[in-house]
Amino acid sequence: MDALSLIPEFGSLLYTIVAFVVALSAIVAVHEYGHYIVGRWSGIHAEVFSIGFGPVLWSRIDKRGTRWQIAALPFGGYVKFLGDANAASGKDEAAMSEISDQSPEELRRTMHGAPLWARSATVAAGPVFNFVMSILIFGLIFLSQGVTKDPLTVGNLHPVPGAVQQLEDGDEIVAIAGQALPDFDQDGAWRDFTESLPVQPELTYTVIRDGQTLDVSAPWLFPPLIQQLAPRSAAFDIGLQQGDVITAINGDPVFAFEQLKEHVEGSDGEVLMLNVWRDGQELEFALTPRRTDEPQAEGGFVTHWRIGIVGGMFLEPATESAGVLTALSGGVRQTMRIVDGSLSGIWHMVTGAISTCNMSGPIGIAETSGAMASQGAQSFIFFIAVLSTAVGLLNLFPIPALDGGHLVFYAYEAVAGKPPSDGVLRVLMGVGVSLILGLMVFSVSNDLFC
Repeated sequence: MDALSLIPEFGSLLYTIVAFVVALSAIVAVHEYGHYIVGRWSGIHAEVFSIGFGPVLWSRIDKRGTRWQIAALPFGGYVKFLGDANAASGKDEAAMSEISDQSPEELRRTMHGAPLWARSATVAAGPVFNFVMSILIFGLIFLSQGVTKDPLTVGNLHPVPGAVQQLEDGDEIVAIAGQALPDFDQDGAWRDFTESLPVQPELTYTVIRDGQTLDVSAPWLFPPLIQQLAPRSAAFDIGLQQGDVITAINGDPVFAFEQLKEHVEGSDGEVLMLNVWRDGQELEFALTPRRTDEPQAEGGFVTHWRIGIVGGMFLEPATESAGVLTALSGGVRQTMRIVDGSLSGIWHMVTGAISTCNMSGPIGIAETSGAMASQGAQSFIFFIAVLSTAVGLLNLFPIPALDGGHLVFYAYEAVAGKPPSDGVLRVLMGVGVSLILGLMVFSVSNDLFC
């Protein structure tokens, strides 16, 4: 084998690793900063703030005596508080002896000696900061994109091969095929409207242009145009790209995304031969659909054959500025949708309703990081927000060694008036670590064999 042929593959691997490290480091930094800053506000002294584990590559000590450092293994991080877990759980007798010799003022600055409310707030702050990060990122995306103008106005047109295109930027669309458009933000009404349109290669669009009402011809509203690609999907793996238009499947011409969907869902997993138009060139691809478990709006999952592409209109609607509160409320809704979908997915995997192959491990997350980064900065930042929500949710699970497990211990202490015994803590922490390691092994096996 020619060694030079390995350069593109090595470059892609390096790109994936860098994207994964950047995404994970940003999320870890926010998570640990949540612990650090709330601990500081609560009167608990942080001795070390570390991004990564292992040998220290860079460090400095600030005026409060906290060491800020970057370590060689960028796959996590931690904040070490004064009198942290080792002393609190009795694992380090010297540390326990040192704590017992401290004055009340000194003891108050330790994690073990802080009041219950301070410890609880400090532990909960990590996941909370992850959720806040997601909300702010989604909100900024909504703020930058704006909201769709009403009435629907042409902002940009995607080229569609073999169709008459008489629309122009700035046209206000008031009717299609003689049917008046509903408000674009009314999901139910808009869905009913699009489903009632006649499915044909060209439609008549009634528009207002320069103050005049005109009837013009343009393509079917939802052509088989690829607007987004799912990472690690069948379409992504064979090299399809955003902006591609699928013109035929197994020799049958298609002009509507619904036609493409029908071919894929009826394929039963057989190979499909695609004719694809890309920047004026006709290309051919062989694609094998994959079984995919999809969450439903009413709850639950349904299994379909999918290829991993998202379609849309051949026109991009013009937008106008969204208010800050509107953008942030959209960020909250998006974050809650991810939480709800994640919990539903976990429940359906546990009950056997969907395949456990839906759970990705570090390899899958790294591949997704690289794939999203390759689709542009906004896609990559959006993925970071999704992953931040997932990390925040995972850390709230009531598993010893995770933040959620510590919060359970604190809840017990609040009710019982004392923390669990050292022996119980040691056993539970061992169980928690075993569960986490088992989950990691399981998720990596999914990445390798599913």
